[in-house]
Amino acid sequence: MATITPTIVNLQSYGNTGVHTYSFTPMTHTGSDAGAPIEMPGSADRSVQVFGTFGTGGNLRIEGSMDGNTWATLTDPQGNALDFTTAKIETIMEITRYIRPRITAGDGSTSLTCIILIRRPVQ
Repeated sequence: MATITPTIVNLQSYGNTGVHTYSFTPMTHTGSDAGAPIEMPGSADRSVQVFGTFGTGGNLRIEGSMDGNTWATLTDPQGNALDFTTAKIETIMEITRYIRPRITAGDGSTSLTCIILIRRPVQ
């Protein structure tokens, strides 16, 4: 499994909001890629966008962990698992210490970008 390190952008141009994006790309099924975990337990809001070439059966899952070793699938506000088989944006409901994207299925053409936006409360 290849570990994809995110590109981090601090969106300071929007004032002192504590908003950051973490962009993981490219994520492929060839290496069954997983994103390097983001440690953000103090974040107030989290959303995720996934897009790119899904290929045959392509799936990207958003997972959370409290200890960085045991991972579980996170959900959207309706309680649906955050398994992306098409391009879309979703809210992440659970607040966990760690978050990561992980490719769980696909073919040789699967190549996805996952962007996680996190907002920390202003102190």
